[in-house]
Amino acid sequence: MAWMTRFLTAIAFLAIGVIFSPETFGSKSAKITTFVKLAHLLCFSTAWGAALWVTFIGGIIMFKNLPRHQFGNLQSKMFPAYFMMVGICCAVSVGCFGYTHPWKSSSTAEKYQLGFLVAAFVFNLTNLFVFTPMTIEMMKQRHKVERDSNIGEEVGWTKNQEVAKVNPKLAAMNKKFGMIHGLSSLANIMSFGSLAMHSWYLAGKIDL
Repeated sequence: MAWMTRFLTAIAFLAIGVIFSPETFGSKSAKITTFVKLAHLLCFSTAWGAALWVTFIGGIIMFKNLPRHQFGNLQSKMFPAYFMMVGICCAVSVGCFGYTHPWKSSSTAEKYQLGFLVAAFVFNLTNLFVFTPMTIEMMKQRHKVERDSNIGEEVGWTKNQEVAKVNPKLAAMNKKFGMIHGLSSLANIMSFGSLAMHSWYLAGKIDL
C-alpha cells in the first residue's frame, strides 16, 4: 500500500507539471514530441541513477555489513530485477531517442548517442539472460560447500580464502565464480559507461 501511495503522489506531481507546461497548450505534434522527450529523460535518469547506486554505493555497503550468504541471497533477488528495470529503461530511451532523431537525418554525434544507448541495452540483456543466471547457480553451489565447512555467516571473504587453501573443490568454485562474476561486472560497467557518455551529451543540450 505504501508503494502505491508514493507512486500516485509522483503521478500527481507529474500531472501538475504537465498542466503548467507551455507545451500543454501547443500543437498536437509538439505535445507528442514533449511526451517522448519526457519518457526518454525519465527512463534514462532512472537507468543512470540505478546503475550508479547499485554499482558504486548499495552493493559495497551491503557487502561490508551483511553476512556473506545473506548478502549473496539478497543479490540473487535484486540483480535480476535491477537488470530488467535498467534494460527496459534503456529500451524506452532507445525508442524515444530514435523517434526524435531519425537515422537518415541525424548528425554523426546523434548516431553515436543512439549507439551508446543500444550498447547499454545489450549489455544489460547479456547480464539478465546470461551472466546473472550463471552467477546465481554458481553461488548456490558454493554456498552448499561452504555450509559443509561451517563458513558463510561471517562478513567478508577471509574465512572462505582460508578454507579454500585446504579445500580444492571450494578453490575451483571460487575461481569459476570469480570469472563469471567478473564478466558480469564488466558488462555492467560497460553499460554504465555507455549511459555516462549519453549523460554528457544531454548536459550539453540543457540550457540552465
